[in-house]
Amino acid sequence: MNPNLQPTYSPGSTALSVQHRVLRNTYWLLALSMLPTIAGAWLGVQMDFTFFRNSPLIGFMAFMAVAFGFFYAIEKTKNTGWGVLLLLGFTFFMGLMLSRLIGHTLVGYSNGATLIMMAFGGTASVFVVMASIATVSKRDFSNMGKWLFAGVVVLLLASLANVFLQIPALYLAVSVIAIAIFSAYILYDVQRIINGGETNYISATLSLYLDVYNIFVNLLSLLGIFGGNRN
Repeated sequence: MNPNLQPTYSPGSTALSVQHRVLRNTYWLLALSMLPTIAGAWLGVQMDFTFFRNSPLIGFMAFMAVAFGFFYAIEKTKNTGWGVLLLLGFTFFMGLMLSRLIGHTLVGYSNGATLIMMAFGGTASVFVVMASIATVSKRDFSNMGKWLFAGVVVLLLASLANVFLQIPALYLAVSVIAIAIFSAYILYDVQRIINGGETNYISATLSLYLDVYNIFVNLLSLLGIFGGNRN
């Protein structure tokens, strides 16, 4: 047999194939994760769900405890089918947490349904744009990681402080900055997959889901403030 006709494989082509598979599986699982999120939000609206309605601080701490519990469990099982189930369970929980904002928007504004669709469309547009830039750009976004993480820590501290301060201007500032930070995180997270920095699609989906979720929540909040028609 002519050796020139033998298929050739290179470490580079194999690595590229793995990266494309991880990215494809991540996008599919991210799309699937929207279903339990919607189900959780719908159920939460029907039940008028909230964490410790009369104590926002305890509610915030309880939410963080549950969320980080899910993070730990997903990380431990990310190489098994349980990782997918736990991720979907987490997205259902996040849908429940989203229900208070959804319910407030639907009840508080005559154009609430329109605002929700606008926030969904805006979030999807941000994701498509940022993911496309990360895919085609030759620029290395890896050095953004530590700055983005620091920004998230500041956002958490500012949000916690505003539980007590209740300053509208701080709330607006946190929402605007959060949209900017998590939009940049999409760039960072997608490029990590493309460059082989993240090889597990469950972990990659969790990161992108949190990016998308936070953009949607903060965008919907801003749309309600600036575009909502109060009943």
